[in-house]
Amino acid sequence: MALPRSTFGASPSRGRHQWPGEAGSTVARALNPITFTRQRFRQWWQARLPLTDTLTLSQRNVYILPTRPGLMLAATLIVLLIASINYQLNLGYLLTFLLAGSAIVGMHVCHATLRGLTLALGAPEPVFAGQNAPLRIQLTNPRKATRYGIGLAVLDATHEDRWAWTDVPGLGSATVSVAFQPLRRGLHRVPPLTAETRFPLGTFRVWTVWRPATQVLVYPAPEKLPPPLPEGEPRAGTSGPSRVQSGGEFDGVRAYRRGDPMKMVVWKKVAKSDELVSRDSQQAQRRELWLDFAQCGVLDPEARLGRLAAWVLQADKLGLDYGLRLPGVQLRPDTGEAHRRRCLEALALC
Repeated sequence: MALPRSTFGASPSRGRHQWPGEAGSTVARALNPITFTRQRFRQWWQARLPLTDTLTLSQRNVYILPTRPGLMLAATLIVLLIASINYQLNLGYLLTFLLAGSAIVGMHVCHATLRGLTLALGAPEPVFAGQNAPLRIQLTNPRKATRYGIGLAVLDATHEDRWAWTDVPGLGSATVSVAFQPLRRGLHRVPPLTAETRFPLGTFRVWTVWRPATQVLVYPAPEKLPPPLPEGEPRAGTSGPSRVQSGGEFDGVRAYRRGDPMKMVVWKKVAKSDELVSRDSQQAQRRELWLDFAQCGVLDPEARLGRLAAWVLQADKLGLDYGLRLPGVQLRPDTGEAHRRRCLEALALC
């Protein structure tokens, strides 16, 4: 049976996935009207941004505001100007306008540091729920001048302090890695990202907000201490005693023969007996290892998926042929990296 759609361009899974920190901040927003209003305005504003995996920064999407040191500098300049006017200090005028001119030049340099930069997000690799999903962002500089002090981060209340800083050489590029942590399985859209700089004086903050269109596939978190693999089922048209132990290992083994593939070596038995033994392929062909959603032994559906994910990893590590049965999905027994990915993908989108 065909698998559900799993391309990164597909629509997200059913329901709205809750990002880390949302549940904990709900009460705070309810108690603090200002925080709640800011959050709602941020959501409304971000929803108006286009979804794109490549963003070129321009005057339309780069914003600038003075920082706290910048406001303190402005207040200091006002005091210096009033004192110079009151006492007719020529040197005071010179110092005031020199500092003001430097701040204005720094404002233009700061804005130009981001303006014209191109950001490109690569397709993220699938991860397990609870793990960090790394995002690789390439920054391309079309100008000859080097751009200094550019930081990128995930625009999230729980990740705002996780900045990655870099310099982009002239007519070159730089790669930055940031990460977020999805807690639920499924197909998640990458959260909004932000890039900013305060170069050269730190008196102005220039930033942008970016909504990538890429989605990341999140596998169920494997059970930490799963039970042994289930017993194999007899193949159609075969009969005979069981050849699978309760521990999930085939008990039909023979002495190792030159040319046997390494995946057929029973390493656990080797560790116990210090003798190379291989699985008997003829006996193994009599039975099939099926990982069945209905026979996981737990009631919670998410716990079943976690156990199946652990079994898939265990069977793949042992080099066994295994199949997967889920509601509406059945994958025939196979082995290898591609089969492992198909099984984990089916578990993520179940």
